[in-house]
Amino acid sequence: MLVIPAIDLSAGQVVRLARGDMKQKTVYSDDPVAMARRWADEGAQILHMVDLDGAVSGKLANLEAVTEIVEAIDIPVELGGGLRTVADVQRVLDIGVRYAIMGTAALRDRSELEAAVARFGDQLIVGIDARDGKVAVEGWTEGSDIDAIQLSQQMELLGVERLICTDIATDGMLVGPNLAAMRRFCQAVDIPIVASGGVSSVEDIKALRELEPQGLLGCIVGRALYTGDLALSEAIAAAQ
Repeated sequence: MLVIPAIDLSAGQVVRLARGDMKQKTVYSDDPVAMARRWADEGAQILHMVDLDGAVSGKLANLEAVTEIVEAIDIPVELGGGLRTVADVQRVLDIGVRYAIMGTAALRDRSELEAAVARFGDQLIVGIDARDGKVAVEGWTEGSDIDAIQLSQQMELLGVERLICTDIATDGMLVGPNLAAMRRFCQAVDIPIVASGGVSSVEDIKALRELEPQGLLGCIVGRALYTGDLALSEAIAAAQ
């Protein structure tokens, strides 16, 4: 199982939010490139990045920092936040991002998402962010009545090859992942799932690893790495 460290960008800084609330933002570094190098040096196989400002505004806002990171490290980078159109995805792939993550478009602009899936194949990942089982969009600022599990099944039917599923209630809270929710996602579809939200200990990693036979490809770890609650090397060892 992959352990994927996260770098969330806002105003060119590395930050973490609590439950996706931009008003609860903690700055951990003014040097995103150095942070990316750190995770690569500590054994990460892939780096997860989110342009938080882009997620809220709908337009890429931290492209300069993303470009510098992609050029500085040798491991693949996946990027989400503000990618609403085929042109947005093409733009980030052109600078060297390996995987582009679309979320809001899965709900708001299905035709654009379908075009992106057809054009980019496995380079296109869909992010499904859920609060109490319902999908949230626009950087989690807007809720919906759409069932997250049903959306995951629709994405599989459209040809999406990987999903990142985030439980908003646990994200950034160091309370452990929502294992029941992640199990439901794994059971609902036959494409790989990456879990996000709440991972804070080696025990959490081991618990998620039990879902690997059901289709869990990996988990994203954020705040716990920055607070020191979890060391990346220990997490990687536990995942294996």
